[in-house]
Amino acid sequence: MTVKIGVTGTGAIGREHVFRLSRKIPGAQVVALNDVNISSCESINSDFDLDAKIFTDGHELIKSDSVDAIVVASWGPTHEEFVNSAISAGKFVFCEKPLAVTAEGCRQIIDAELTGGKRLVQVGFMRRYDQAYQQLKKCLQDNTIGHPIILNCAHRAPHAPGFGGDMAITDSLVHEFDVLRWLLDDDYVAAQVILPRKTSLCDEGLQDPHIVQLRTRQGIHISIESFVNAHYGYDIQCQVVGEKGVAALPEPASVQLRELGKLSHEILIDWKDRFVAAFDQEFRDWIQSIKTGKAEGPSAWDGYVVAVTADACVKAKHSGQFENIDLPPRPDFYQ
Repeated sequence: MTVKIGVTGTGAIGREHVFRLSRKIPGAQVVALNDVNISSCESINSDFDLDAKIFTDGHELIKSDSVDAIVVASWGPTHEEFVNSAISAGKFVFCEKPLAVTAEGCRQIIDAELTGGKRLVQVGFMRRYDQAYQQLKKCLQDNTIGHPIILNCAHRAPHAPGFGGDMAITDSLVHEFDVLRWLLDDDYVAAQVILPRKTSLCDEGLQDPHIVQLRTRQGIHISIESFVNAHYGYDIQCQVVGEKGVAALPEPASVQLRELGKLSHEILIDWKDRFVAAFDQEFRDWIQSIKTGKAEGPSAWDGYVVAVTADACVKAKHSGQFENIDLPPRPDFYQ
């Protein structure tokens, strides 16, 4: 069985996904494209030797009988409407983060899925598919270090062009919010944001770095450093302090060099290089879930929880206080 995919949004991440689905993922075929910039669709058709139909309207692409499933990689504020359109059409949909730009928008997607009675939505939280994070999760599941007590994490990037306002929280840290919750199988109950001395090597008006502190239902304390203009490279860290020991996220493999009186190894610069294998596995699993008729990846509920967490962190940043993270009970539908 070949799953025929329609992609809305053919910018940088959409282009990556089209390449992945058309060249690397068995059982998938990109048959339809949509973007506000039609020339980007034409370029993809040419560059990847596709014969995908180009739609000027994303909703028409979603409704097309030639399309089995949808990838939403368009501008964030359009995600909610396209995901809801896919649910209405009864089609599986993979949505890049954010699921919606507001928690209320995520909740409406959940309500639409509940009404339809079938899970159709997967959110693009690819870190769950990263081998290093999976190794760390297995260590916790095996109780190797006892119950987790403290997490010390870092999300560092060389630079963040175009970032402003609260985007370090709402655009970058959302991946931490999802993967740490998945890692611990726990929910957050409170958040605080500390603002250290601002780096001089970032755009004027942007606060960087941030320190986000989270408390979970089980009482685990999480500290996340977000430094999106760290300059030296793209560096993701996660250390779990347990009752009996400490477990840390493995470093990406690289050649160790001894030269010119130095011992060194390479640090990645591009986030796509760090998580390329995770992206590939994420889409392999998504295509397989479509074939079996059962969505199993990060759900609309997970997208909602991340949105609520981000909102609380933004509020904490501006209030300077701990803010509660209030979640309703998770519907049995998403258990």
